[in-house]
Amino acid sequence: MDRSALLIEKRMPQVIRMHPSDHDLTVIIPAFNEEQRLPWTLDQLSAFLIDWGIDYRVLVADDGSTDRTADLTGGFGPRFSTISLMSRGGKGRAVKTAMLDATGRVLAFTDADLPFDLAALRRGYEILNRGDCQVVFGARDLAESRHLAPRRWSRAMATYVFRAIVKTLISRQITDTQCGLKLFSRRAALDIFSRVNIDGFAFDAEVVFLTHRLGLSFQRIPVTLINDYASTLSLRRNALPMLTEVLRIWWRANFSRRQPVPRPVYLQGDLAEEPKKAA
Repeated sequence: MDRSALLIEKRMPQVIRMHPSDHDLTVIIPAFNEEQRLPWTLDQLSAFLIDWGIDYRVLVADDGSTDRTADLTGGFGPRFSTISLMSRGGKGRAVKTAMLDATGRVLAFTDADLPFDLAALRRGYEILNRGDCQVVFGARDLAESRHLAPRRWSRAMATYVFRAIVKTLISRQITDTQCGLKLFSRRAALDIFSRVNIDGFAFDAEVVFLTHRLGLSFQRIPVTLINDYASTLSLRRNALPMLTEVLRIWWRANFSRRQPVPRPVYLQGDLAEEPKKAA
């Protein structure tokens, strides 16, 4: 982002046209050419959420797939739907588009390969539902987290290096920015994702940066890794762009004019996005 655009962003609140919340939880699944794996993921989510008994929706964010990814939710009933980008824009853009479209009181996203035991999804929701905080980050580097899936040495080493860079440049509190499980109150999601600029895989780091910048309260929760397919992430193709994007975030944090960040202006009635307090 150039400096003039950044100053405009800070001076002028974004106007967001949106609908009131009408269910408890929206689970967003970003997907690119996931025709083979996505049916299993949707099956698992459906069974888990039905057993839970929560009022939910599942929203697949199709990142311009060229296979049948965009058609798969049609067989899972009215609680499942797809929002499609016309062309591939990156995981960050897909998640942002879905977050700004979703209408749950709590919004979550996880990866198309469903890498974590879904118990963490429920735990994160319950934390937000009690009003304990506004954002919940899954964290693979907590002592209570478990790794039941073998990891390739190269990917484990790349993850270690990337975490070290993020810890130095972005956040010393949220070091596992790339964990594929994050939950938000709807207000927090709209405040954050209306400002996300990064379209690629490092958008997670920008989400962490914006959580700090906006002064939003957060908690980290342990996760159990049950597979490590890593979806469409390629170390060879994505490592350098991700590092470049992290440096962009660091530049914004340290060299932009430090003015209050304006809240977006929400239109179309009552936002009703905050989780209901537990009885």
